[in-house]
Amino acid sequence: MEEQREGANNALYHVKILHSSATEVYSQDGSLDLSVGDLVLVPTRYGLELGRIKGTVTRDDNREQQICRKATEADCERYELQKEKEADAFRACKEKILEHDLDMKLVSAHYCIDEKKILFYFTAENRVDFRQLVKDLVSVFKTRIELRQIGVRDEARVLGGMGVCGRTFCCHGVTDKLRAVSIKMAKEQNLTLNSMKISGPCGRLLCCLAYEYDTYRECRKALPSEGTRIKTGGGALKVVDINIFNRQAKLEAEDGSTLLLPFDKLLHDPKRGQWGIQED
Repeated sequence: MEEQREGANNALYHVKILHSSATEVYSQDGSLDLSVGDLVLVPTRYGLELGRIKGTVTRDDNREQQICRKATEADCERYELQKEKEADAFRACKEKILEHDLDMKLVSAHYCIDEKKILFYFTAENRVDFRQLVKDLVSVFKTRIELRQIGVRDEARVLGGMGVCGRTFCCHGVTDKLRAVSIKMAKEQNLTLNSMKISGPCGRLLCCLAYEYDTYRECRKALPSEGTRIKTGGGALKVVDINIFNRQAKLEAEDGSTLLLPFDKLLHDPKRGQWGIQED
């Protein structure tokens, strides 16, 4: 659970890295007075980065790193200046990619806050031999160069954008924990299986399909599955639809007529393993 303020020693914080939108857990020894929204400098596997405090956590299963310090006004100014340099670096790298005719798509260029290296993120269908590209970039920028291949969902997280719901991408604005999403989740929620409607701009299934999946699955445990036949005095009825929102089941008779019943009218006999309908 996240809180708005934490004053205890050795507190754990969720920190969102500004450039990549990735979130990591960091600790601090109590010497920093931190609040939600504060900008801090944190170590990452790529170097020192500027991040924003999103809240506190009570525990973390991974070995967390420590927040270096609060960001100063000079740090923020340097970050904004670097964004201009990143635009130039992006253009230069893209030109070199074209020169070498490499089958890769450049996603972003990024200077670490300490400017010890430039990171170039890219996507590609296959492995890319970019050794000569790196040599060329080193000769241009006279600093360490690192190229990182990422997936299309990571690309969406880094760049951000607006989803079909009209809100910012979940992976960019809400969370970066890219939970596996399957077509089964769409089926469980009675959503259309049209890939155009259940896929995001990244071309993968919408992250939000996973949000309510567990609730749907838990609710359906106490209900008959579609296709179940229920015997009544007037003949057998077949379950053709379960509407979780309306809390109604649609039943079809042998003559093709349909009947809508609220969930509380459906009864299950665990001994016989059969479903029935509560008589009025």
